[in-house]
Amino acid sequence: MEENFLSVYENRSGISLIPHAGFNDESIHLSKIAGIPNYNKFEFLIIDILEKVLKQVDPSIVLSKKTIVIISSTKGDLDRNISNPFADSITAFVKYFELANEPIVVSNACISGVLAINAAGNFIKSGLYDHAIVLGCDVISDFVLYGFQSLFAVSAKPCAPFDVDRDGITLGEGCSAVVLSSSKEIFQKSSFQLLTGTSANDANHISGPSRTGEGLFRSVKKTLEQNHIDGNEIDFISAHGTATVFNDEMEAIAFERLEINEKPLNSLKGYFGHTLGAAGVIETAISLQMMRNNLLVKSLGYKESGTSKTLNIATENKSSELNTILKTASGFGGCNASLVIRKI
Repeated sequence: MEENFLSVYENRSGISLIPHAGFNDESIHLSKIAGIPNYNKFEFLIIDILEKVLKQVDPSIVLSKKTIVIISSTKGDLDRNISNPFADSITAFVKYFELANEPIVVSNACISGVLAINAAGNFIKSGLYDHAIVLGCDVISDFVLYGFQSLFAVSAKPCAPFDVDRDGITLGEGCSAVVLSSSKEIFQKSSFQLLTGTSANDANHISGPSRTGEGLFRSVKKTLEQNHIDGNEIDFISAHGTATVFNDEMEAIAFERLEINEKPLNSLKGYFGHTLGAAGVIETAISLQMMRNNLLVKSLGYKESGTSKTLNIATENKSSELNTILKTASGFGGCNASLVIRKI
């Protein structure tokens, strides 16, 4: 996390032009993790990330029956040439760590990460578990990349969320984790409070969001109301910001309807690309580092407003007291989710 946050702080992107990666050998901008064999990349990443997590918390919790691991992913281990690659990866993961409970998999398009964190929070609040480890992981596969290309949704350049010249997403791959617990004592560093959020589905179209931002509006409104938070208390919004014309416009409309469009906002897609099921977890983890360092990070790729409603996009790194943040996510099928994190 420290290395990744340093890269974000220095406004360095992980996106590069990958030769012959696209359909018909088209060279395409992607954010790929180098140095890991493709045939078991997903399995390697979820094992590697949990090993890193256990260096930051009390490692005994992973063996506890009161701990649940939740894996957020849209496609899992899709490209492995075996009969059931995702199940095999999960089985290997469980055996490697000797987990007491079978992991739960959350897969709901691009809101999977935020949805998984909310599910973890609800499990702990209900008393079912004392601890939850949320892992978000997705890797770039031909199936996913070609699918987005067939929708003409992939940018010809590194993505530029909310910018007037944006022309689509840049796919990325990655793995990240957040840990939730009913006890602050398991953490080695200062912890934060999750104010568990909600989801809402506008069911507008199989791939296009509601033009009025209805689903996102409803999710954020419910999240703020159930946590008794006024919009004025929000210090920063970590937006979904895919850099497609319709997504960014929808978000701008929803935030204006919520009367929070003047709040500082960024999208982290310009750094990591769109990592699908991992995005909500990666962006939440980076947002926690922003809060820890009281640093608002610029939205990479943004130069000039490209939405009909004005947003307060972060155009440079800026020291700022970040006590309460809103994280949102939106995805195919009109799904939307949100959560709030607050300093304790």
